[in-house]
Amino acid sequence: MSKTPEGLEEKDVDPSLVRYLKLLVTTLAGVMIVGLVAVIALLVIRLNADVPPLPARITLPEGTKAQAFTQGENWFAVVTEDERILIFARDGGTLIQEISLANQE
Repeated sequence: MSKTPEGLEEKDVDPSLVRYLKLLVTTLAGVMIVGLVAVIALLVIRLNADVPPLPARITLPEGTKAQAFTQGENWFAVVTEDERILIFARDGGTLIQEISLANQE
């Protein structure tokens, strides 16, 4: 019994076409591997980058060390290592608000 569906004839496949398709699949696999390695390398480089420095115009209170920094349109916010958020005006010297992050139980 033939495994070919009725009405369809078995045709000879051109060997050069098979070699061409094999080359295309191999090339695609190689490009995908190179792309994956590039993405992983970029992630490693990006995640190991140094933290950007705090802008020089922000003056922190004495003995305070910054842990994180963000900014809005009219303000800067600095999260300190002693669990406070300091919100400064855009000039960097005027403290607008201080929020304590200490656990309140």
